[in-house]
Amino acid sequence: MEEAPFDQVMHDDTATQRPEPSPSGSDTDPDAGRSAPDVGPGAPDNRVPDSEDPAPGVDPDGPDTAHQVPAGVDDAVVEVVGQVTAALEVVEHARGLLYGFHRLTGRADNDLAEALDALDSLGHHELARRVREDLFGRNVLAYRWTFQVVEDYDDNYWSRWRYWEQTIRDELVDGRRHVYEAQMKERHRTHGRRHHEARPPDTP
Repeated sequence: MEEAPFDQVMHDDTATQRPEPSPSGSDTDPDAGRSAPDVGPGAPDNRVPDSEDPAPGVDPDGPDTAHQVPAGVDDAVVEVVGQVTAALEVVEHARGLLYGFHRLTGRADNDLAEALDALDSLGHHELARRVREDLFGRNVLAYRWTFQVVEDYDDNYWSRWRYWEQTIRDELVDGRRHVYEAQMKERHRTHGRRHHEARPPDTP
């Protein structure tokens, strides 16, 4: 009955890693014990490709322009902005769960309708009628079906989170996204090693 179309959970830029717990005891080289790579003609080239045309002043083996710390912004500000973005990502997760609640409640209503039809077909008309009148299509919260709940959540809560997170980024880091995570990546990755590249080669 309440099988509203799924509103895909926005995932904007929100797969942030929180301020770094460093891996405990994970200094083991995954390539340890492997035989040395072939060299010479025909051997695979495992070197990290450089950006074909990096922007002026941008390190081809570092973050792209959109993820660099703006001039004059210190690390403490970058970290605080990252914390706000991480908090928004928790809200995004909660929103996904809320839409799951919306979808599952609608599915239960539809399943109930089928069960009541089956009950009717078996001759239990009075029982089916009583259940249908009281339970089928009932408000989930006072006065509301779940579509009204998610709309209220989106309009009065989620949208304000998105507004203020964007405002904080605009005012403190030129609107740049995931600057803290880009710094973290630079600290964690093995520079110059294949599969540890800073960014795709065609990113300015």
